[in-house]
Order: sequence, then C-alpha cells, then structure tokens
Amino acid sequence: MKHASLALALLCSPVMASEDIPDQYPASMLYAKPVEVIPHVFSAIGATAPPTYENAGHNNNLSFIVTGDGVVVINAGASYLLAEALHAEIKAVTDQPVKLVFNENGQGHAMLGNSYWADLGVDIVAHVDAAAAFEENGDASLQAAIARVKERADKTRLAAPSITFEDNYTVEMGGMQIEARYLGPAHSPGDIIVWLPQQSMVISGDMAFHERMLPIFEDTMTAEWIETWETEFEPLAATYVIPGHGHPTNMDQVRRYTLDYLVYLRGQVGALLEEGGGLAEAYYVDQSPYAHLDTFEELATKNAGRVFEQMEFE
Repeated sequence: MKHASLALALLCSPVMASEDIPDQYPASMLYAKPVEVIPHVFSAIGATAPPTYENAGHNNNLSFIVTGDGVVVINAGASYLLAEALHAEIKAVTDQPVKLVFNENGQGHAMLGNSYWADLGVDIVAHVDAAAAFEENGDASLQAAIARVKERADKTRLAAPSITFEDNYTVEMGGMQIEARYLGPAHSPGDIIVWLPQQSMVISGDMAFHERMLPIFEDTMTAEWIETWETEFEPLAATYVIPGHGHPTNMDQVRRYTLDYLVYLRGQVGALLEEGGGLAEAYYVDQSPYAHLDTFEELATKNAGRVFEQMEFE
C-alpha cells in the first residue's frame, strides 16, 4: 500500500516544481534524495532550474532499478562527485552491485559522471549518436561544468560509453526486463528511453517534459520529434513516466507539455510565416499558455526563434 499510495500521489496530484529551491538535500551533492517511485525503481529528481553551483549541476533525473540481481542506473550524472553521491544512496537501499549504466543522451548531465562508473568497471551504454555527440562536445561540457560548479566538478574527466547500440539494447536481470530503445529523432542526438514493460513504466529521458519548458536546440528537429512521439512514444501507453526533468508523472501530463507545446509553437510560428512575418517577430509569438513552466523566461524566445528558422525552409 505504501508504494501504491506514493505512485498515486505522484501521478494524480500536481507536484510543485522546484526552480526556486536552490538545494533540497544539503547533506548530499545530489539536489534531492532518491524516492521509490514504484517498487524497485528509484529516482533522484533534479532541479528544474538551469544547472548552478548550489544544485551542483544536478538538474536532471538520476534513476536506478534494483532488479534482484544487480542495479541498473539511468544517467551517469553531471560530475564524478554526483555519480559518487548517487552510488551512496544506492548502497543505502541495497547491497547489490551496480552492473550497468545507461546514458539517456550525449549531454553533459547524462555523461560527465561516466568516469566514476568506469573506474568501478561498470559497463556504460548509450546510443551511437549520443556517444558521437559526447565525443564532439564533451570537453566543452566539462569546461562549462568546471566554470559553473567549481570544486564540485573535482575528479570529473571524460569517459566514453563502453557499449553503443543503434535501435534496442535489452537486458534481463533478476526477473526484470529492461529495454533501452531509440525511438527516432527527438530532443537531441541519440535520445533514448528505458522501457520496463512488466511495470508499464517509461524512463523517458528528454523525450518528455512537463514541469519545465523544454529547450529547443539548434539540432532539435521539432517536426521529427512530433512524428517520433506519435508513432513510437505514444503507443507505449505507459502508466508511469519518469521524465528527463521534473517529478514522476503520467502520459497525459507529458503529452500536454511536450507534444502539445511543440504543436502549439509550430502553429504560432506557421501563422506568422503565412502573414509574411520575420524572425524578429517570431521571438514574440504568444506562448502565454506555457508561461507558468520553470525555465520559461530562459527558453521561450529562443525556442520560437529556432522553430522559425526550421519552418522557414520546410
């Protein structure tokens, strides 16, 4: 009943996002102490604010699965010390060793902690495109992390994934089936989801957002993200969703703030293009239905500009 009550509370009640709270867990490098979302699946929910010294760069979700025959971690963390702090929390839950780490994409907060796990001899799995992105951008991510979090980035060095895949990477461990899947283009190169079919849970990574505004990067192709969502992600019909950022939730919430936002923004920009408007006006298209989301001030105008640049040549 305890687990069912927690899951029900997470899925059915709005949970306040945490952009304005610098650190929820001062005793740890982690922004927040991991919670058991459903039996055997835990997540340390990162800040929905941008990475800062106070949150130690922990602004994404670091999850782990206790299988009965070893632990599987989803996201290495944004630094060596964050990975070490997550491992300390894992050890408080189980004596089982960590046997596998998945990187949800090639961004720093997914991969900069790889060196900690690599030093323990743990295999690290990522999509081939995520590995390539980290190879290209990893040093810049590391330097940015050092500048931002200073000594909290100590010991962090670049370590590439040891295993890469193109479509699916499935493991069966301790009676649990864990499927890492590349569904198609989404937020950034090599985005994957981790699907637990027996639990109807998806650890979605940056495929899905809800408490903070999603960022649209130069290499984020919004039309393709919509197609991937509709043809691959939505058919999962997951009961539980641990997004890349923000509290665990359900498909209705992430659809509202990911798919619906992408469709809405493209609609606003498309109308502007039909009227002969330019980039300068695109920055100010109406996004007020989403103004309550964390990081709205940082991202809304950038998102609109990048969508305009994409749609101008579609």
